[in-house]
Amino acid sequence: MRLLFAGTPAAAVPSLEALLASRHEVVAVLTRPDARSGRGRSSTQSEVKARALEAGIEVLTPQRPRDDEFQARLAELEVDAAPVVAYGALIPPSLLDVPVHGWVNLHFSVLPAWRGAAPVQHAIIAGDEVTGATTFRLEAGLDTGPVFGFLTETIRPRDTSGDLLGRLAVAGAGLLVQTLDALEDGILSPVVQATDGVSHAPKIEVEDARVRWSHPAHAVDRRIRGCTPAPGAWTTLPDGSRLGVAPVLPVPDVTDLAPGQLLVGKKDVLVGTGGSAVRLSQVTPQGKRAMDAADWARGARLASDTVLGGAA
Repeated sequence: MRLLFAGTPAAAVPSLEALLASRHEVVAVLTRPDARSGRGRSSTQSEVKARALEAGIEVLTPQRPRDDEFQARLAELEVDAAPVVAYGALIPPSLLDVPVHGWVNLHFSVLPAWRGAAPVQHAIIAGDEVTGATTFRLEAGLDTGPVFGFLTETIRPRDTSGDLLGRLAVAGAGLLVQTLDALEDGILSPVVQATDGVSHAPKIEVEDARVRWSHPAHAVDRRIRGCTPAPGAWTTLPDGSRLGVAPVLPVPDVTDLAPGQLLVGKKDVLVGTGGSAVRLSQVTPQGKRAMDAADWARGARLASDTVLGGAA
């Protein structure tokens, strides 16, 4: 089949790679426009764009898919299907039926669970033991379209969202190719999603990544892992400056610290929660690089009665 691949971040690259190696032809790639980032506000292209250019594939970067120029080009391409992996913009209803087999989305959850922009993060924060990936046909609703296929993946006890997304991106790429193969062979029809078990996974904002030390240790642990690497968990120091927090390790036998209270030892740093304590691994002081928590605490000369985050 002739394909238009739509995707933007690194998690979409394994799918693009798998499609390039498949029996199908990727005739063009749709990705988000270059973004400005860093202190110098330099222009940065998406990981998908970089791989597409390397492969010599036409790259389309409209500000919005509804733009007339993009709509005209999509019609000219005469694609059979448009696989989508984390593209990052809504496809307007007027374009949904342009490809013969529609827009086939790879979503990183087992739908109808965790519909939305951040399914992997929310699955970890919620303490789910199993998640997965689903291929479905895009329709006007948010991740509500009929399902072609799915796979499951165990969430490991120390997984960060980055760890889990990395595995799902690779496994999901295989599922996406299998789905397109079956569609071309005429042996696959989508199945309407179940109406029960629906949950939502909105984008994780920076404020959502703030550590609430008053929560139980297991909830603190899950939120930090769910927000790692992006947007990055954080707390505040007594002076109001931010402190980035890498994944922590619950310490069940230490229960006498108040929420947010530090206990600075020679080799480790513990923080109290609404339950037992957690052990800090790495921290990132505002304006500095990540460092070992014990080294940071010694250098900052923090007292053991220091409280992080205003006990938040």
